[in-house]
Amino acid sequence: MESRVDAPLRRNELPASDAPSVPRLTAGPLFVVFAPLLVLVAAAAILGVAAFTFGWHRVEMLVAAALAGVVAGTVAAYLLYRQVRQRQAASSALQSVTARVGDIVETAMDPIVAIDAKQRIVLFNPAAEKTFGWPRGAVIGQSVDKLLPERFRERHRAHVERFARTGETVRRMGGQTVLTGLRANGEEFPIEASISKHVEDGQQLLTVIFREVSDRVRAERLIARREARLSSILDSAMDAIITVDERQHVVIFNKAAEAMFGCSLNEALGAPLAWFIPERHREAHAEHVRKFGDTGVATRRMSGQRLVTGLRRNGKEFPIDASISQLEGPEGRCFTVVLRDVSERVRVEGELRHSKEELRKLGAAVNLAREQEQSRIARELHDELAQTLTALQMDVVWCKARVPENDATAAARHAKMEAMLKDAVAATRRIAAGLRPLMLDDLGLVPAVDWLVEGFTQRVGIPCELVVANNDLRLSGPQATAVFRIIQESLVNIGKHARASQVKISIARENGLLTIGVVDDGIGFSPQDPRKPDSYGLLGLRERASLLGGDVEIRSAPGRGTCVVVRFPVSTTQVPS
Repeated sequence: MESRVDAPLRRNELPASDAPSVPRLTAGPLFVVFAPLLVLVAAAAILGVAAFTFGWHRVEMLVAAALAGVVAGTVAAYLLYRQVRQRQAASSALQSVTARVGDIVETAMDPIVAIDAKQRIVLFNPAAEKTFGWPRGAVIGQSVDKLLPERFRERHRAHVERFARTGETVRRMGGQTVLTGLRANGEEFPIEASISKHVEDGQQLLTVIFREVSDRVRAERLIARREARLSSILDSAMDAIITVDERQHVVIFNKAAEAMFGCSLNEALGAPLAWFIPERHREAHAEHVRKFGDTGVATRRMSGQRLVTGLRRNGKEFPIDASISQLEGPEGRCFTVVLRDVSERVRVEGELRHSKEELRKLGAAVNLAREQEQSRIARELHDELAQTLTALQMDVVWCKARVPENDATAAARHAKMEAMLKDAVAATRRIAAGLRPLMLDDLGLVPAVDWLVEGFTQRVGIPCELVVANNDLRLSGPQATAVFRIIQESLVNIGKHARASQVKISIARENGLLTIGVVDDGIGFSPQDPRKPDSYGLLGLRERASLLGGDVEIRSAPGRGTCVVVRFPVSTTQVPS
């Protein structure tokens, strides 16, 4: 069992081996001080002996020798006094330094442990007591192994011995790794340590300053877990995620980004983001990122509703959808871009647009064919059937005039035939007008719409006002037909559902747009409600507007009437009727 000091050191008291030695009056300094005095005394003694022996001015020489002795004694006393005072001042200064050092050691927040050449503890400050859980008296004189887990003791002892043999005076222990300490209760904890050495009175002393880093290690482990979780999320993300620094150099490049751009992680890290952007877009992209950084907005989609173009490492361009975010960190600002390859979506959207365009053209062709067929049928009804019925009506009148006056039965039969033919002619004309009003082809759009409004008012009984801003409005045949049909279908819807008491129709052309408005004060409806089965009125309006390259706006609410506004582009060139 190693020797043990039973009594703990008092506060501000350094171990004897650590306390600097008090200066002593050694033989060398005393000889230098008193050598002149000894010479003077010796000279006076020689003169006194010579005078006494040879009788040379015996009395005077004795007096001179006595005076020399007094002077020498006085000087010796003064010099001795000064040396004593200097020694006392040095001792006081040394005690003050020792007290200050002791205070520093005692009040230090980090544990400080000093060991001798045999690695026995000779100094153990209060911070060490608190950290290791040992009272000072229990460790002074004990091996420093008491403060280390058993599995590390041999390696630690070898490390200290190697350091003692080197010419270094101070260095960190454990390199960049964290060491492990052992508390009195057996608990292990992480520590950092630095070691220094000095020699005192021929004895080498080693001082170790510890710092408990449990909180730091715990925080580092938490950060490591979060980084691992973040890395797992990044690598499992289906979208490419790229983070760049303020110089727009890549610092994060997930697996999806590797697959998307055909670039490995090692190659991408540190590379400029311009690698993955076509050259013609690089300047604009860099300016976009710079402006985004100036806004302070946390995140937003890049390029608004437009797609961004990416560049694979093989030089192939492809469309991507991107959103960007920024984060201010301790190492500066970082920008993170989330990218999604939308090549397939763009291809499908292109096919869909092409299909819709084909359907639009097909719809326009079908609508035109229908209008042409209706126009042909209406023309035949008007020109052939109606004229034939009119001729037949005239023949009935001729026959009626030749019936004998006393033949009441024949006269009644002819009158009935004449009435039926008259109704047939009216029905034929009505059917023909319903299929295709000849007025639209013969007189133009405005008279045809005016005739349509008058017929609606007479048939339904709802007052209807027509306002045309351009009296000389002339449109091409398909456009005029579309406008007529839109107004016709709107009036049919009002007559069926609106329960209105007044209707207003407006037609105006301005800045290359034709605007049609149909407003009623009926019961209204909610445009968000699902469409009723077999109800195609509003759908027909939208379809006709779409065929013209326009749009339909419907404003309505229950109890507040309905407003239908149709807009589509028209040529500013006057079209002959």
